[in-house]
Amino acid sequence: MQPPVLAIFGPTGVGKTALAHALADRLRRRGERPVAVSADALQVYAGIETLTGAADAGDRARLEHRLVSFVPITETFSAGAYAQRAHAEIDALRTAGATVIVVGGTGLYLRAALADLDLRRPVDATVRARWTALLDDAGPAALHAQLRARDAGLAARIAPTDAHRLVRTLELLDTGQAPPGPGDTQLWTTETRHPTRLIGLTMDPAALAAAIDARVDAMLDAGVLDEVREADAAGASATARKALGFADLLAGDVAAMKTRTRRYAKRQLTWMRKLPGVELVDITGRAADDVAAQLLP
Repeated sequence: MQPPVLAIFGPTGVGKTALAHALADRLRRRGERPVAVSADALQVYAGIETLTGAADAGDRARLEHRLVSFVPITETFSAGAYAQRAHAEIDALRTAGATVIVVGGTGLYLRAALADLDLRRPVDATVRARWTALLDDAGPAALHAQLRARDAGLAARIAPTDAHRLVRTLELLDTGQAPPGPGDTQLWTTETRHPTRLIGLTMDPAALAAAIDARVDAMLDAGVLDEVREADAAGASATARKALGFADLLAGDVAAMKTRTRRYAKRQLTWMRKLPGVELVDITGRAADDVAAQLLP
């Protein structure tokens, strides 16, 4: 019987990659072939690996990784496009007899990797460019006025200052797709495509905050400032610029990056604890090998 997909989720900085490596070592000792599949919205981009914490050359030498650094920094990307790639990768790996370890910190991408979703198809770049140009020229209020003229009900649900949602809603309308409705907020389903064991990593809040701060400091030592400046100069897309710390580092505000990252980690933990069927594992002060031994005795 083929083993289930192992899915590791947790807040940024908690140690997901280290645990994936430790699990992979134990799986190999059992004669299995582990392969990691990233479920992170920003680790897909080539050129901001330090900023996003994507698997580096050393990580990939120790454990094969898929869906990391394959999208050019200038391109936009969507959960729908990711779902297609993730399903193909996971299906092919399981057919080849590999044990899949899905590793992620983006809730929607984790769900997209593991389940069949009614995700909207990717929007042509020229459609998005039209609304982005209007946003740049006239501001979000102009987009809100356009949306109000087309669908007052939709406009009433979106703040006139919410530029991202306004662009997304208008581009979906242009392509004949229904924008997300008030109830279209589910981020998880227990109906996964393959048998899946979902492992959620938690950590003492003070310890996690310290780990996040240390991670940001390590990024700075690794040259993340130059990385972000190069990505900016290369014309990083709007979706690539959503990477935590991108704007803060361009502004030279490291303290804001740390604060924003800690807040994001708190939201990840809140969402994760609500997932049905999740195995919550507190890894405060524990080595990855010890955690792996608990999960795969």
